[in-house]
Amino acid sequence: MGSKFKNFSLISLGMVAGIAASVQFSAMAQKASGPLPIEELRQLADVFGLIKSDYVEPVEDSKLLTEAITGMVASLDPHSAYLDKKAFKELREGTEGKFVGLGIEVGMEDGYVKIISPIEDSPAYRAGIKPGDLITRLDSVPVKGLSLDEAVKKMRGEPNTKITLTIARKNEDKPIVVTVVRELIKQQSVKAKMVEPGYAWLRISQFQEPTVEDMAKKIQALYAQDPAIKGLVLDLRNDPGGVLPGAIGVSAAFLPKDVAVVSTNGQLADSKATFYAKREFYGTRALSDPLAKLPEAVKHVPMVVLINTGSASASEIVAGALQDYKRATILGTQSFGKGSVQTIRQISADTAVKLTTARYYTPNGRSIQAKGILPDLNVEETADGDGFNGLRTRESDLQKHLSNDKEAEQAKLKVDELEEEQRLIALAKKSKPLEYGSKDDFQLAQALNHLKGLPVKVTKPDAGKDSASDAEKDSKAEAKPDGKADDKKK
Repeated sequence: MGSKFKNFSLISLGMVAGIAASVQFSAMAQKASGPLPIEELRQLADVFGLIKSDYVEPVEDSKLLTEAITGMVASLDPHSAYLDKKAFKELREGTEGKFVGLGIEVGMEDGYVKIISPIEDSPAYRAGIKPGDLITRLDSVPVKGLSLDEAVKKMRGEPNTKITLTIARKNEDKPIVVTVVRELIKQQSVKAKMVEPGYAWLRISQFQEPTVEDMAKKIQALYAQDPAIKGLVLDLRNDPGGVLPGAIGVSAAFLPKDVAVVSTNGQLADSKATFYAKREFYGTRALSDPLAKLPEAVKHVPMVVLINTGSASASEIVAGALQDYKRATILGTQSFGKGSVQTIRQISADTAVKLTTARYYTPNGRSIQAKGILPDLNVEETADGDGFNGLRTRESDLQKHLSNDKEAEQAKLKVDELEEEQRLIALAKKSKPLEYGSKDDFQLAQALNHLKGLPVKVTKPDAGKDSASDAEKDSKAEAKPDGKADDKKK
């Protein structure tokens, strides 16, 4: 069993960064399953030669071949990709929870980059940047018109290089200009606090290599603060996923010992596997098992797991496992639906291919691919609707997405796309980016209500089903602080 995990630890799941726990070195030729298609390869060579001889201007061989590889891999599904030198480096940094930058958690507001929180002792923290600040310019370049990803790329760079930020701050009449020196930043993927006496909030923003150890430390600190915790909220909203061992370890912290957490299936022999709540499957760098030090109460404390459309991959593994074992009530909105496994194959010293090699399944055999996790209690982001979360796409919206092999996908309603887009934008304008764990966090408030046995303001799921008021009555009747998911679907 240990050797099986050793091979499969090369495989992990994620959306944006932190997709691979390690890299498997092997010659691609060894994986060929049959004779090469000589005629098609000849056509590829003919097109290559035609471009070299007839195109309007010279094109480098390396550019043509790189683009050919990129297109070939990208044509498979949304998560398979060719990783050039820069992309491969960023992936490894994300997995390790490290990057070179300023040390800020950011979002977008009114076209500007909004500071959600500076990371403690980071360059941004020392420069006096505060939560709520709006970055309006980066090195004199206006932020308006840039996407969040484009702005983040401008703020990242090489160590010891400078960037000048122009900041708009509430109650300040003039813009604040700050020069910050980029440094190697260590990300903290786990946050925790007591939100009310007796009730704890534990947030995982991404599954990285240090996540299990960091989570164990946070849980120990919570129980040191209050040994008689009455309820725990595990917040996985907008968690894009990450390394598979992290998802197994987080699940194992709350589930009975040695139970199955997730299984996978694909063409490769190593992709047909089941992963259990054992240290060998969530292996950490620590000399001893970090979960062994957790108080026994964490296995039984009543739990709510928060998810939304941005919860994907590894976070769906955790939510699915806790839901299948009725260990926690899942509250929020339907998750993203990324139920596929990516393997990283290095093809040169600094490039690799990220290839989808399997689907994953919950302990009860459910495939989450293109469907996601359906919450036990459907609660939108605010009392007035789903806010910015309503603007997000899901796996099933992506072109060439892998199908769900367990059940047929439901046909999508045909609506005027422009009209729907305008409706969502209008909806989002009524709300501001949410700071998770704050006093204004509506979903967290409903999770606490459920743990206390109080009414939960659930959302009407679909036309023809229970109304919101009926569902609220149901949730009041069924809400018991026992840490188990309700059997009745809503």
